[in-house]
Amino acid sequence: MDFSATSGARTTGYRRAVAADPQDPFGTQGLRQRVLDAWAVSPARFREDANAEEDLVRGGYRDRVVVELAQNAADAAARAGEPGRLALVLAGDTLSASNTGAPLDTAGVESLSTLRASTKRGTPASVGRFGVGFAAVLAVSDDPAVLSTSGGVQWRSSAARGAAAGLPALADELARRAGAAPVLRLPWPDGREPEPGWVTTVVLPLRDAAATDLVHRLLADVDDALLLALPDLAEVAVEVDGVGRVVAGADRWRVLRRSGAVDPDLLADRPLEERGRQAWTVTWALPIAGQPVPQVLHAPTPTDEPVGLPALLVASFPLDPTRRHVAPGPLADRLVDLAAQVYAELAAAEPHPLALLPAPVPLGRLDGALRDAVTSAMSRARLLATTDGSLVTPAGSTAVTGADGDLRRLLAEALGPLVADHPALERVGGRRVPLTEAVEQLAALDRPPGWWRDLYAALDAAAVRDPEVLAVLPVPLADGRLVRGPRGVLLPAQEVGARAADVRLPGLRLAHPDAVHPLLRRAGATDAGPRALLAAPGLRVAVEDAWDEADPLALADAVLPLVAAAALRPAELPWLAALPLSAADGEPAQADELVLPGSPLARVADRELVGEVAADLVDRWGPQVLAAVGVLAAFSVVETTDVVLDDASVDEPLEAWARYALDRLPVGELLPTARTVLVVPELDAVADDRWPDVLRLLSADPAVRAAVVSPVRLELGDGRAAEVPSCATWLLRSRAVLAGRAATDWALPGAGLDGLYDVLDATLVAGVDPGVLAAAGVRGSMDDVLAEPGGADELLRRLADEDRAVPAATWSLLWPALAATHPDDVTPPGRVRVAPDRVADATQVVVVDRAEHLQVVGADALVVPLGLSRLLADLLDLDLSSEVVAGPDLGGGTVLDVPDAVRSLVAGLPATWWEHDALSVDGRPVQWWRDDDGGVHASTSDGLARGLAAAAGRWADRLLLAAAMETPTRLGELVTEARLED
Repeated sequence: MDFSATSGARTTGYRRAVAADPQDPFGTQGLRQRVLDAWAVSPARFREDANAEEDLVRGGYRDRVVVELAQNAADAAARAGEPGRLALVLAGDTLSASNTGAPLDTAGVESLSTLRASTKRGTPASVGRFGVGFAAVLAVSDDPAVLSTSGGVQWRSSAARGAAAGLPALADELARRAGAAPVLRLPWPDGREPEPGWVTTVVLPLRDAAATDLVHRLLADVDDALLLALPDLAEVAVEVDGVGRVVAGADRWRVLRRSGAVDPDLLADRPLEERGRQAWTVTWALPIAGQPVPQVLHAPTPTDEPVGLPALLVASFPLDPTRRHVAPGPLADRLVDLAAQVYAELAAAEPHPLALLPAPVPLGRLDGALRDAVTSAMSRARLLATTDGSLVTPAGSTAVTGADGDLRRLLAEALGPLVADHPALERVGGRRVPLTEAVEQLAALDRPPGWWRDLYAALDAAAVRDPEVLAVLPVPLADGRLVRGPRGVLLPAQEVGARAADVRLPGLRLAHPDAVHPLLRRAGATDAGPRALLAAPGLRVAVEDAWDEADPLALADAVLPLVAAAALRPAELPWLAALPLSAADGEPAQADELVLPGSPLARVADRELVGEVAADLVDRWGPQVLAAVGVLAAFSVVETTDVVLDDASVDEPLEAWARYALDRLPVGELLPTARTVLVVPELDAVADDRWPDVLRLLSADPAVRAAVVSPVRLELGDGRAAEVPSCATWLLRSRAVLAGRAATDWALPGAGLDGLYDVLDATLVAGVDPGVLAAAGVRGSMDDVLAEPGGADELLRRLADEDRAVPAATWSLLWPALAATHPDDVTPPGRVRVAPDRVADATQVVVVDRAEHLQVVGADALVVPLGLSRLLADLLDLDLSSEVVAGPDLGGGTVLDVPDAVRSLVAGLPATWWEHDALSVDGRPVQWWRDDDGGVHASTSDGLARGLAAAAGRWADRLLLAAAMETPTRLGELVTEARLED
C-alpha cells in the first residue's frame, strides 16, 4: 500500500490531463467512470470486485489496519529517501495516521483503487507488493480518506452504493448484496489538508464500537518490533484519547540484516507481479533487555506463521494472497536456508551462542524447517571459542559438563581444547564429557602441586559437590606419588606440620602442602593430626611389616611422638601392640611382650614370655605412652563389637573363646552374635605361680572385674538370647593355678563338696572378690558344678574315684542334686559309689526301689530316697531292684486285723495283714513283704511295723509302729507324742 507512484514511473496523457483539474487533482472522476463503464458492460466484473474486496476485509486483512498504515508510511519514507515518522492518533471514534515522506500522487490513488495491481513492482525498496493492503481500512471504516500535500481523496460506501444503483445491469446483483457495492473501486476527491507538519494523513471514521475496540487493541500492540519489520520508519507516535507515547529506534534489540539477489529459477512458480522482485532480505533481531519476542514470522509485517526461535525473523518470504501464510515452494525453501545462515552468523557474535539453538519441537511446518536448518547451520558455523583461543564448529567440539572458566582451562590440559558446556551441544554434533570422566583422565598428567591446588579451587568455585567427581580427584602426595581419590589422604595441618612431614611410612597418603585446599577435606581427606596419622592404613601395614626391615626399632621413633601427641589410651589401637620396641637387654621385642618396670603386671608376668622395656624409653616417653602402644603395665579391658561365633570368621584372640561359647549352646542353634565382648589381653602373660596376686589385681579394678565376671549376652538369630561366661572367665578356667593345681580343682569352704574337691586355704586368696574366684573356677557349691557343661560327669567321675574319701553328708547331698539334672547332661558311669566307703562296678549295681528289697540285696545296692530311685536308675543306666529281685511264697498266711489303736497312730494303715510263721526269698529269711495287691505279710512284729509303714507310704513312721507293737501298753503315750509332729 502506498500513496505515491514509484520513482520515475510513467504517467499517461490522460492522467496528466486529469491532474490539471485543481478540484480533482488525481483524476478520480475518470477512474470512477472507467470502473462504472466496466461494471455496466460486465456485471460479472462488479461481482468479482465486490467478492475480492469482501474477501480481503473479512479475511486476510480484518485486523491489519495499523500495520498497513505503518507500511504505507515506511514506503513513503523510502520513496523520499529519508527516515520516516508516523503518528497514529485515536480520538473518540476517529483514527488518523499521519506520516512524512513522499506525498500522494495520481498513480498512488489509482493503486489504492485497483485490487491486486500494485504500482510498486520493480521497486525493491517498497514493502507493499500486492496492491491490496489499503483494503484493511474497510475492516474498521466505511468512509476512509487520504489527505496529502498534493491533494486528497476519499471513498464513501454510500456514494459507492448510489453509483452502482444507477446501473440497471447491476440491479439483480445489488439486490443479492442488499445494495452493497465495492467501496475502494470508486474514489472521490477530498479537499481537506493533512495534519499540520505532516505530508500525508489517513482519516478513518470508525464504523462502530467493535471497530473502536479493535483499534484500541491494535494500537496497544505497537512496539519497536514494528520498526524492526519496517526499518524505513524511524519513529512511531501513538496517542489514544490524549495519552501518547513514542516508539523510536530499536535499541532493545541486536539486529543483523542481510540481503542479496534471488536466483530467477526460484521465482518461476511465483505470480508475475512478484517475479520482478529479484532480491531477498533477512533480518534477525535478538532482544537485549529480555523482552518477549513476537512468535510469528514478519514478511516484513506480521503473518500468522508461528516461529518459536528466540529471535524475531523479518524476511522476504513469499506469501499467499492473504499475506498471512508463507507460500510453499523453492523460494520459501531457499529463504529458510538463508535465514538459517544469517541466524548462525547472529549466534556467532553472542557470548553463549548455543543459547540461541532452538528446541527440537516445532510450532508448525515453517517453524520446523527453520529449526532443522538453523541447527544444521549452527553445527557447521565457527561459533564456539575453545580454551586455546580458536573458534571451532560445534560439530566435533568437546565440552565437560559443568566446567567453565578456570576449571575448563585446566581440564583442557588433559582433554585438549574445550568449548563451554551447554546442554544443547550434542544436538549440534558436539561431545559432552561427564565431569567425573574428565577428572579421572587428569591422573595421567604430570603437574606441580600448585597446579592441582588451582584445580581444586576451580572445582570449588564451580560449586562441584558431586561425590562421584570428588571421589576420583587425583591428589599429589608429599612423597611424590599421585593418588586417585582424597579419601584416606591426610592433609598436613599446621599444628603437626613438622611431625607429619617426618613420618615417612610406606603407603602413608600425606598430601603435598602446596596442593592443600579445603575442597579436599570436603571430599574425604582428613587433617593430618596425630590421631589421623595413627589411623592411616599405611601405618598399620608398616607396624605389621616392621620385622622385615633392617632396623625394626626405627619405626618407633616415628610412632611414639604421634602416640604422645594424640594422648592415646591403652588398647585404643590394639594393633600397635606389634610395634617393635627395645627391651632392657637391648633386643627388639613387640610392645605387648614387654612390661613396664615396677608396674603391677611386672610383679605377675611370666618372664619367659615377656621382658622389661628399655629404661631409656621409659625415661623419654613415660609409662602412659608406652602403655598406649601395648607395653604391659596393668590389666586393661579391650572391647570388641559384633562378634559372630563362627570358627571361620572369628579372629584371634577370640577364636578359642568362640568355640568354648558354642559348646555351651544347644546343638543346632543358628550362629549367635555377641554385640559386645570384653577381653583382658594381659592374662595371656601371667606366670603360673602368681595367680593369687593376679586374682587380687583383677578384683581391685572395677572395670576389669566387670569384664571378668559379667557374662556375654548372645543373640541366637531367632530372636532369643543366651548368656555365656566372659572371655576372661574362659581364660582363667583354662590357665589359673592355685597352690600348684588348677583353680578348678579347688572348692571353697562350706561348698558341700568335701571329698570331691580339696578345700582351698582361704588365706591364699584373701582379698580376692568371690565373683572373680568363681570365674577362675574355684567351686562354690554343688549346683555351680552341675551348671557347668560336663559338670555332672565330673562329679560322678570324682565320686567313683576310690582314692577319695567322700563323707556321708557329701554322698547323700549328691543324689538329689543329680536327680534334677537333664539326662542329656549325664554320661552313665562305669563305676558307682554305692556307699560313702564303697565303689562298685555299675553292671553289679541295683537301685533299691522297694523297701522290702533291703532284706535281700547285697552290698552293691544303691540305696537312695525311694522318690529318686527310678530317676537315678534311668539317669545312670542302672537296674532297679524290682527288676532283679524275686518275691517269696506268700501262701498259707492268716489274715488278722490291724488294731484300731495302731491305725489311729499313723494315718493310711491297711485294716488287715497276713501273719506267717516264716518268710524267705531264695532261701534267705525275710521278716516282711508286700504282695502284688499291696497286702502286708509279716513273720515278726518288727517286720509288721515296717510292712504297715511301707504300705501307708509313711516309711519314716516305721520305728513308731515298731515301738507300739513291741509294747502295746505305751500306745497312749506314743499317740500323744505323735501329735507333736507336723
